[in-house]
Amino acid sequence: MTGAWNKSDWRKKPRVQMPDYTDDAALKAVEAKLAKYPPLVFAGEARKLKRALGDVSRGNAFLLQGGDCAESFSQFDADSIRDTFKVMLQMAMVLTYAAKTPVVKVGRLAGQFAKPRSAPTEMVNGQELPSYRGDIINDIAPTPEARSPDPQRMLQAYTQAAASLNLVRAFSQGGYADVHQVHAWTLGFTEQDEAEKYRDLANRISDTLDFMAAAGVNQDTAHTLQSVDFYTSHEALLLEYEEALARIDSTTGLPVVGSGHMIWIGDRTRQPDGAHVEFCRGVQNPLGLKCGPSMSTDDLKSLMAKLNPENEAGRLTLIARFGAGTVADKLPHLVQAVREEGANVVWSCDPMHGNTIKSANGYKTRPFDSVLREVQEFFAIHKSEGTIPGGVHFEMTGADVTECTGGVRAVTEENLSDRYHTACDPRLNASQALELAFLVAEELSNQPGRRSEASAM
Repeated sequence: MTGAWNKSDWRKKPRVQMPDYTDDAALKAVEAKLAKYPPLVFAGEARKLKRALGDVSRGNAFLLQGGDCAESFSQFDADSIRDTFKVMLQMAMVLTYAAKTPVVKVGRLAGQFAKPRSAPTEMVNGQELPSYRGDIINDIAPTPEARSPDPQRMLQAYTQAAASLNLVRAFSQGGYADVHQVHAWTLGFTEQDEAEKYRDLANRISDTLDFMAAAGVNQDTAHTLQSVDFYTSHEALLLEYEEALARIDSTTGLPVVGSGHMIWIGDRTRQPDGAHVEFCRGVQNPLGLKCGPSMSTDDLKSLMAKLNPENEAGRLTLIARFGAGTVADKLPHLVQAVREEGANVVWSCDPMHGNTIKSANGYKTRPFDSVLREVQEFFAIHKSEGTIPGGVHFEMTGADVTECTGGVRAVTEENLSDRYHTACDPRLNASQALELAFLVAEELSNQPGRRSEASAM
């Protein structure tokens, strides 16, 4: 697949959504330094994730991908990582019970520092400034100097990603992920009066855990009840950073990008002959491809051929993001294109990006009901097409923010200003994310043909 590929070939292709650095010498110095740093993730981990996603593509597992819209330097701390990880574990437990299959847990974490923007400039306090493109590129402060792309920020992003990964690995393997503790957290959510309708499912999970304990399956006898596999992912937008962290896997002799286990190509950067597709096609990591309303069947077929020419199961995840009310118009054509090509893909639903609106008081927000509706439409189309709805992809946080309206705690437009902390797009808070997991669980329980071939967690 990669015989005619070089990690620098993307530089000869048309590039979009990337900064123009003014100091070429400073950029080259940063790239050279990053190229000497250890990879953040390892090839064996990426291969393990690819195998797990292969199970997802066959309906033998389910993909949960979630985390920050854009990681921030200023808001970085251990508690925020812990809280998001905690909610992901809670969501995964609910989904595992409903799907009766393992849940593959992938965080938007330790690399999600760059964001595409709809315009190169934006108006801030009456002043036109270069758009904020994420902390790995420039600063959100509203000054021309802060908005100037600075290559040194890549080094800070690497350091923060390394620290995040270190903490996540400790949480994953050190007992924090114990299944009984995770369920106790979830029971706390369902004990709220507003969440009473989810209590029955939570109680059924309790009964299952009690049965397992009675049968002698407990923390002492089953290591899998105390630890989880947790992977990282991000949009591969800043290709100078991605190239600098690309390595040759000593086991296979093939190139792997060491910035994250899974990388994806955004809806704005998926040009078949563009720089981002050129770079991603050559690395062995699992890839995601955002599929928005403008995705044509011809482009999808071309992209599948470029990104997964060997038709490898688990290699390519198609992340549908259309907007509530439009899924039935867009998704069936793409499903048919995949069927015509006989392509092995994972179908995942991103119900966030197509449902962003501006509230009456000027905040970007996402209505919870619209997010849920798109998920329901996604499942309905796959049920009618006889295909597998493989996963969900959420922008979320473990913090008690007020950025998306709705949910059992009923965040209103008037509440948005209370704790609107995002640097870019509105995120589900912890309560909304867990509630959505319960609602997705209802959809999963109604899907035919799922079976388990591995342990639940």
